[in-house]
Amino acid sequence: MVVLEVLKGMTPGQVIQVQSERTVFGRHPHCQLVLENAAVSRYHAQIVEVYGDYFIEDLHSRNGTHVNEELIEGRCQLQDQDLIRVCDFTFRFLQAAPSDSKLLKPGQVVGDVGMVVGPQSLLDSVHRKTVAANEEEEDNSGAITVDDDDDRSSIISTLDAGGSSSDLRLSVKPETKLKAILEISKSLSRAANLQQVLDKTLDGLFRIFAQADEGFIMLRDQEKNKLVVKATKTRRKAEGDDQVHVSRTIVRKALYSSEGILSANALEDSRFKTSESLSSLRIRSMICAPMLSKEQGPLGVIQITTNDAGTQLRNEDLDLLISVAMQVGLAVENAYLHHQTLLQRDLERDLEFATQVQLGFLPKSRPKLPGFAFSDYYEPAQRVGGDYFDYIPLPDGRLAVALADVAGKGVPAALLMARLYSSVRYHLLSHSDLSEAMAGLNAEISVSGLGHRFITCVLLVIDPATHQLTVVNAGHLPPLRRNTSGQVEPIGGTESGLPLGILPDQTFQQTVFDLAPGESWLVFTDGVTEAMRMPQEIYGNKRLMKFLETGPAQIDELVKAVVDDVDAYVEGQSRSDDICMVGFQRLP
Repeated sequence: MVVLEVLKGMTPGQVIQVQSERTVFGRHPHCQLVLENAAVSRYHAQIVEVYGDYFIEDLHSRNGTHVNEELIEGRCQLQDQDLIRVCDFTFRFLQAAPSDSKLLKPGQVVGDVGMVVGPQSLLDSVHRKTVAANEEEEDNSGAITVDDDDDRSSIISTLDAGGSSSDLRLSVKPETKLKAILEISKSLSRAANLQQVLDKTLDGLFRIFAQADEGFIMLRDQEKNKLVVKATKTRRKAEGDDQVHVSRTIVRKALYSSEGILSANALEDSRFKTSESLSSLRIRSMICAPMLSKEQGPLGVIQITTNDAGTQLRNEDLDLLISVAMQVGLAVENAYLHHQTLLQRDLERDLEFATQVQLGFLPKSRPKLPGFAFSDYYEPAQRVGGDYFDYIPLPDGRLAVALADVAGKGVPAALLMARLYSSVRYHLLSHSDLSEAMAGLNAEISVSGLGHRFITCVLLVIDPATHQLTVVNAGHLPPLRRNTSGQVEPIGGTESGLPLGILPDQTFQQTVFDLAPGESWLVFTDGVTEAMRMPQEIYGNKRLMKFLETGPAQIDELVKAVVDDVDAYVEGQSRSDDICMVGFQRLP
């Protein structure tokens, strides 16, 4: 059992089990190890298992990850007793847990270190059951229409179904009600999923109501906002007729009034008089009770009918059905909540996988180009983002740096970012001229069926032999150059073309610059300059340029300082856009 022993933090001596193939350290609540410290990046580092071996990888964090007090780049294999330091937190990597240790349990949070584990218990998916129904036409709005003429109503009684069970009539025989409640309660407790709950409910009701000929349960489809028959039961079927017939007129009345309905003769009941389908249903006596939820509104109805005029349903039968509907409604509401939890869990799992895939597209280490130093920072506003950067070594010894910003955020932008990763590499390796590479990339994006989505992009190629930099810009923010005197200026703004994906046949202009010793460049997305604090004040390009003038001389320290300054400026406000920066410097 592989574990991490906490050496420095709020809980020294605590032992944490490494439970999954991927354990992410970070400040974000979705990380497996949540480290509540402002110096820790949202997704700081991760431990991954590869065929029984364990590796630690820094996820382009702001302050880096150390193993045995050495700053790591890319992926580093872990050995037993290795010390892992993430800012102010120190862990010892152990291949086996100490015999006297107490493991941190899933879901438990101790001090600044918390294990975040998804829900373990899941509810089976709701099964749909197809039944034939003799239905009236339903208007598109789903509104419930009710006849107002009640002067010939054969109604015996109605009862408010929205009250508590204590409001039911005391005249109902206690032993009858108790028997029904126990029958349904047993069914609800033993049922494994919602469909079993509904089927067993009807079975119990037919044992209680010996005169029942037909029964059904309808539930509201939350996505389509319409009623769907979910369970049916019949007795004394007519020859050649094994279907349960449903009149939506009765169902609508019960839902509209939130009352249970008892009708001695539905055919003569003026409330249902206009229903053309009732004449073919042969319903003589029926009880219908709505299932209601304070949070979700009407959930559906339960209806029991008899075709024998000599065995009519009575007041106590209506009371009993309403009591049952209350219990079943609670079970249905709980099933919906569990179903939403299941969907949310699946979404979280997919987003976690998407996060790991996107991190896999980003460079694992910084280039080792003679005479140059590099630094970068990447942090999406959501779980995944549309900002992109890459280092692409070219066959002639030059190095290309690419940075782009896909319009939008979240999964759609991340999918396009993944495509951009391979497309940029293909066109850079296929064209010797940088402007032609950008034109080819634009042509591909324009015909890819992305709709109105576009991409701003900047490509830079560094030639270490001539110390020259070639720049092509497609609608992106101009890179900033800082000379050895500390002066900062935006580069290539007037030469910039339109973003990728707008015009399929546009051309791009490339510009060549000489790189002086000690000169620094910063390329970034608008998540930096448009970082906002209240009241609606953005960080801005001028503030960034002014900060660079007096910022640290080394490029790695400079990028970290920019991130810190942006964080201090927003004063704890959540970011609305992804942040991506690449900096490089010709060494003195």
